[in-house]
Amino acid sequence: MKNYTLLIVLNLLLFNCTDKKEVSSVDFKNWSKRHLAINTKDSLEYGKSYLSVYSQIYSVSEHKTHSLTAMVSLRNTSDTDTIYLLKAEYYDTKGKSVRSYFDKTIFLAPLETTEIIIDEVEKNGETGSNFIFEWKIPKDCPEPLFEGIMNSTKGQQGLSFTTQSRRIK
Repeated sequence: MKNYTLLIVLNLLLFNCTDKKEVSSVDFKNWSKRHLAINTKDSLEYGKSYLSVYSQIYSVSEHKTHSLTAMVSLRNTSDTDTIYLLKAEYYDTKGKSVRSYFDKTIFLAPLETTEIIIDEVEKNGETGSNFIFEWKIPKDCPEPLFEGIMNSTKGQQGLSFTTQSRRIK
């Protein structure tokens, strides 16, 4: 009887500890707290930025890849103005949309930063993934800065590098 009880307890622990892990950090609660409707009559400047990120890089040959964690940093570089982010769209190597991170305008207060994390276990982006950000800023406000910080650590080996966005519109 004791063996059956022990087996049942072990099975319960084993199956209850296998929660589904969210593959890419999409904190909808965080984005919903930042939603803000902006007046279309406001004289805000529109912009669009491109950011390359790498969820995988080639290792040893073109036939072997190494997975990376990517932190995408969204930064308001103004010390006086709030900025507005209209869209953050993640694309894979082939240019196909993987996901959109928010569907309503969000704001970043002066000098505020928020992040999007692409988990190392996610394979969707591959070696040529990227983001398109659409934003609005007040006149004479510095443009937002979008950076990618890719890293991986295995044993005593560490790898990290960064990318910066480029305005495309």
